[in-house]
Amino acid sequence: MRLARKSLRTVYLRRKVDGKDDEGNVITDWADAVPIKVNAQPAGGQVNAAIYGEELAYMKRLLYQGDAIVEGQNENDGVCLTVPAAANPDYTITAIQTYSDHVNVMIKRVVSDDGD
Repeated sequence: MRLARKSLRTVYLRRKVDGKDDEGNVITDWADAVPIKVNAQPAGGQVNAAIYGEELAYMKRLLYQGDAIVEGQNENDGVCLTVPAAANPDYTITAIQTYSDHVNVMIKRVVSDDGD
């Protein structure tokens, strides 16, 4: 399956970086944004509804062809879908499914501290 070029949009992948502060507390930060081209769709389907339940309303499915997202490595990384690349990601990767010619990526909306 080849992804149609006209349906692709640019989003930004930001890898999760865990560090420690002066007191030894774990602090999560985000690496520099990497632009990737994806086909973004609302998440749906009976199987996903059984797995994610009510959270499915806050999830999207990305179809991706490339090497930047790898199953087993990029879970919990951030995706800037509707925010600028320099901002904190508004979605995090929850699941990655690798197929022969593309990758299905399930992303979940992040609830920020200010209620957004």
